[in-house]
Amino acid sequence: MKNKKALLYLHGFLSSPQSLKAQLTIEYFKQHYPEIDVICPQLSNTPAQIKQQLVAIETQYKHALIGVIGSSLGGYFATYCAHLFNIPAVLINPAVYPYLLLANYLGEHTHPYTSEIFQITDEYNQLLKSFEVANVTNLSIKAYIQTGDETLDYRQACQKFSADQVCIIEGGDHAFQNYKHYLPEIADFLTSK
Repeated sequence: MKNKKALLYLHGFLSSPQSLKAQLTIEYFKQHYPEIDVICPQLSNTPAQIKQQLVAIETQYKHALIGVIGSSLGGYFATYCAHLFNIPAVLINPAVYPYLLLANYLGEHTHPYTSEIFQITDEYNQLLKSFEVANVTNLSIKAYIQTGDETLDYRQACQKFSADQVCIIEGGDHAFQNYKHYLPEIADFLTSK
């Protein structure tokens, strides 16, 4: 369809398009917004390649892309996309300073979905830092944050984003409990921009 719209979904660290939130997003938009394709790429394990992937997606879907949803590390990349491509973004328990967190995970890792072996190094984290957007207050962002996130300190997102950009939910966890219940308002935010 010529006038088809597209939504980008970015999964988190060591995750994939097969993750529960990605699949729920795809199913929801297929059912309620059939005119919108959900693009959910398997992100590379290296920041330089991720940057290339995102630019290639934006180039391919330049006139169709209505927004981006990102979970955890994908939320960090979604903020970058919102800034670079001037599109609205929804962040789910976003990583705010992933290069600091991953400094504790230097060494070899195996991706559980792709079985790809990769290294987290200081250089890796420096490249990751290059995605950081210093001023986010002028971006069209809605961050959904659960205070029970056991992986990320939710207060970092509360400090990074303005109060009107943040929806704080008591409890929950890093997987973001009851995600599907928030999809109607997420879709409304992205399609009303």
